[in-house]
Amino acid sequence: MPPKLTSRIQRINGVRLAGQPSTWDIQIEYPTDSGTITSVTPHEDEGTHITESPLALPALTHPHIHLDKAFIHSTPEYAQFLPSTGTFQEALSSTTKAKQQFNHADLIKRGEWLLAESLASGVTAMRTFVEVDHTVQHICLKAAAELKEKWKQACEIQIVCFAQDPIFSTEHGDQNMRLVSEALDKYPQIEVLGTTPYVETSIDAAKANIDWAIDRALALDKHLDFHLDYNLDTTKEPLVWHVLHTLKQRGWTTGLTTKRVMLGHCTRLTLLSENEWIRIARDIHENDLPVSFVGLPTSDIYMASSAGVNGSETALQSRPRGTLQILEMIRKYGLDAVIAVNNVGNSFTPWGAPDPLALACLGVGVYQAGSQDDAELLFDSLENLPKLGIRPGDTVILIVVHVVPKVVGRQILLNNHETILS
Repeated sequence: MPPKLTSRIQRINGVRLAGQPSTWDIQIEYPTDSGTITSVTPHEDEGTHITESPLALPALTHPHIHLDKAFIHSTPEYAQFLPSTGTFQEALSSTTKAKQQFNHADLIKRGEWLLAESLASGVTAMRTFVEVDHTVQHICLKAAAELKEKWKQACEIQIVCFAQDPIFSTEHGDQNMRLVSEALDKYPQIEVLGTTPYVETSIDAAKANIDWAIDRALALDKHLDFHLDYNLDTTKEPLVWHVLHTLKQRGWTTGLTTKRVMLGHCTRLTLLSENEWIRIARDIHENDLPVSFVGLPTSDIYMASSAGVNGSETALQSRPRGTLQILEMIRKYGLDAVIAVNNVGNSFTPWGAPDPLALACLGVGVYQAGSQDDAELLFDSLENLPKLGIRPGDTVILIVVHVVPKVVGRQILLNNHETILS
């Protein structure tokens, strides 16, 4: 169930702000139903040591998370689907079998579990993927629409109608495409179309998948989100080139539409040369393409490796892992890039938690990012929209992080109310 919110908060006293050496008081007024920060002034009471003061941050988001597959491994009904080899094909196969057991009550239960843990971590907005295919048809989408309405006061949920399975190959491709098309027509709650070109059985089918998705999203004025190039195989053609080419060909620019295109995983791109990265950045910048990238480290470093390719064993000393170097992409190439949680508690990611701040901590090691500037950019790249500065006029959606003995938790201010979670 969504949390119960307290009455309106008028003032927050004695909090730290990122990059500031002292503590501050934040005044909040309510000219409308949403609270607005009207002043941020120095805190005068010196009785509390600054290290004991909570830290106020903009609220967090999940730019990429799967609602319907969350916590499969934590549910007794799915105990038979725990990983044994840890490969992508096993994850795809076992999840397909698990989906045969999905029902509305189960989806609501696990979905609310994910929402509750996310909100407790300071997340107040998320882009959530729900699958549509011949196995589940529209039951995941129906549950997501119900949760979107039920939790709207606590969390903004942006629904992705997601084709995890092929739509241009295999015996179920036509049926999968028909179900996705029907869902896009039937559910106005859908804001994003998502597909997975790399699951198609041929490169031609993968490119057809991309072409269809771009044309369909443009026609319906939807955002587009591809799971793309999820491999570390230099023999495979990176599909990112076809995506950029097709976007240019169709004229999908920031001048044409406000809708954006997100490219997720893209581990194959970690094998590109410097010149190829320059070409990607130039294509995006010079053609005004509204393209963003999302790295998914918890999934990528678990799943994206060259071990066991074609059933063979890879030498112990030669098992590279791949995940997009998000900070370098931002700094060096000026690309729009974020990091996200992706999956929680299933065969694609059987570890981790739906906590963006924990993900940022992982990023310190993954990206060798230990400086203060790195920390600020990591926080910014959790979502890329909120900035670290909190200024008068900002709408109040904050998390207040307590990190002192006996007080470990996060207070979350949602527009004009407060909820306390530990």
